Amino acid sequence: MTEDKISLLISELSKKLIQQNKVIAAAESCTGGWVAKSITDADGSSQWFDCSIVTYSNRAKNNLLGVQELTLETNGAVSQLVVKEMVLGLLDRCSADMGVSISGVAGPAGGSPEKPVGTVWIAWAKPGIFIEALKFKFSGDREQVRLQAVYESLKGFLRLLGQ
Repeated sequence: MTEDKISLLISELSKKLIQQNKVIAAAESCTGGWVAKSITDADGSSQWFDCSIVTYSNRAKNNLLGVQELTLETNGAVSQLVVKEMVLGLLDRCSADMGVSISGVAGPAGGSPEKPVGTVWIAWAKPGIFIEALKFKFSGDREQVRLQAVYESLKGFLRLLGQ
């Protein structure tokens, strides 16, 4: 995975979003704002990108996105239920037609037998409508795991737009 592949994907995504008059947003944890950076590197992205909320800690996920403390305690931050609550909370707080949320274990530390390094959950939704959450197991170092998560997050939007 390379930054160039992400740039090409964003170029395709921007065209579809403009054609369909849609705006997207992101709730990022392990990607640390990389989705937003990749998008805003594209000229004119303000036409189709609303915001990204980086919630690295559990406290931020709760305070900024409304992820329930019980969900975090019971499932951990890297889980289907947490990314579902993250994306729905994001869309309650912004002006986007679709959103994505990402939470994972980028490494090199922090993995467990249940959630090894490279485990990333990504979820997509429309305001009030949860669409899907997918679990990925990426390989490589911390940067490669994060880069793959950014790519898959954006690729999911294309899929939802009918690509």
